[in-house]
Amino acid sequence: MIVLGIESSCDETGMALYDSEVGLLGHVLSSQTKIHNKYGGVVPELASRDHVKKLVPLLDSLLAKQKLSLDEISLIAFTNGPGLLGPLLTGAAFAKTLAWANNIRSIEIDHLEAHIFSAMISEKNLQPPFISLLVSGGHTLVSKIDQHNSYEIIGKSLDDSAGEVFDKVARKMGLKYPGGPEISMAAEKTKKSRYKFPRPMLNSNDLNFSFSGLKTHVVREIEKIELDDKIITEISYDFQEAIIDILIHKSIFAAKMFDVPRIAVSGGVSANTRLRERFKKESQDIDVFFPNLEFSTDNGAMIAYLGYLKSNETTVNN
Repeated sequence: MIVLGIESSCDETGMALYDSEVGLLGHVLSSQTKIHNKYGGVVPELASRDHVKKLVPLLDSLLAKQKLSLDEISLIAFTNGPGLLGPLLTGAAFAKTLAWANNIRSIEIDHLEAHIFSAMISEKNLQPPFISLLVSGGHTLVSKIDQHNSYEIIGKSLDDSAGEVFDKVARKMGLKYPGGPEISMAAEKTKKSRYKFPRPMLNSNDLNFSFSGLKTHVVREIEKIELDDKIITEISYDFQEAIIDILIHKSIFAAKMFDVPRIAVSGGVSANTRLRERFKKESQDIDVFFPNLEFSTDNGAMIAYLGYLKSNETTVNN
């Protein structure tokens, strides 16, 4: 069975083909970073328009690269949320129309759930049970995965997501969007900082997060001083360390709480080099898995893969 995955929840247009016998056949991705960069964040209307422009060319390119036709596709999986309404409707309309016109079954996929299982595309040794840390621009969640397609959210951000505060602090310092990579690159230039920012809820004895207070603290510090390259580097360093301290502590705490020796970290922030480096060093006897970098941000491969996992357990649409 070959599954076509379509992702359009925000500012990435992604498509992929997954073969139940072979695995991932290929995927294509169109990023809108340059479009939204000058606005400091995603403009939903512009995102929707770009999805409309890219969906058909990406599909044609993907099928041509794999030398496949629509007749060989058994299932179309598409993102149904959460995300921006316009981009989601654009992708859903395209997927359902394509499915109806070609008499192909279709299935709706939860964007967050797809991220949770995305590491399993490339990490063949990752199998349930495991603890999932999903950390992105819109969400920060800790989940307990007992089996394929079965998970329980056991912790979440009570306010801003980690990725969101990266973007907001970066914008305050005059850095480009998306802010996470920009702060990461600035932080790499030093190994110490004159700043010591708070680590909210680090020792709260639960699995929830709160990043709004950290963001406000850093923003107020920025407003009191005149920024230069050295100060931006030092602020970026401890700000990033603060977020990573919290993410690692909570994830390991969850793994020990439920006696699960595996953690999978996914979502756009999982591409952060420092986060990966520190997780590997500090996880002790817990195995930590990350998706390949190309599957950390939004992509069609994770939608196609979860569509395959769900195809035998869910009634799909006609």
